[in-house]
Amino acid sequence: MGLGFAGPGLSDTSQSAAPGLKDPSGTSISGDPNKPKRHFRVKNPKKMTPEKAQAIYDRMRKTMADGYVLSKHPAAMAYQKWRRFNTSPYNSATHGQRYVNNYANAKGQAYGKFENAGTLPVGALIAKDSFAVKDDGAISAGPLFLMEKMPLGFNYVSGDWRYTMIMPDGSVFGQTKGANSEGVKFCIACHLAAEQNDHLHFMPQEVRAKSN
Repeated sequence: MGLGFAGPGLSDTSQSAAPGLKDPSGTSISGDPNKPKRHFRVKNPKKMTPEKAQAIYDRMRKTMADGYVLSKHPAAMAYQKWRRFNTSPYNSATHGQRYVNNYANAKGQAYGKFENAGTLPVGALIAKDSFAVKDDGAISAGPLFLMEKMPLGFNYVSGDWRYTMIMPDGSVFGQTKGANSEGVKFCIACHLAAEQNDHLHFMPQEVRAKSN
């Protein structure tokens, strides 16, 4: 099973992740790979049943986590022990046609109320891991995306959310107001469209886990 990754969301090669990695197919869509305008797209993504997507995730999840923890980010070490809010991985067009899962820590449990979640408290952390499956059967890990609610005044435009993107090899592509902050600026722009829901986007109805 290939776990290669190149660029912020493009898992079509076996090169190691690194900010600044040039990829002609990605740059033609998203501009400078250090400052992407959106997630790079998976080429020829495979559509799968929920059962098939879950089976692949069951095989990959430990390997994915083992890569993310190399970042030493506390959430990367803990997120798979948090509650998952989807019943199976789902294909996300906004994340480059990858299959994703949504987890949240204890302070982020109101996320499970979805459109009725309200404003999440400081310290709420949402983690979304990802993987890609192509029509030719190639499977690869994608990034781990993190949203952490920071204290009031951290960043007005982001609704005080801090975005972090961790590559499958544990390297951090970017973090709001941190290293390569420009690299995750597009996250702010995308989530700003959901400003009325505390900048939170929600998964399709058919994969939502029932509230406890």
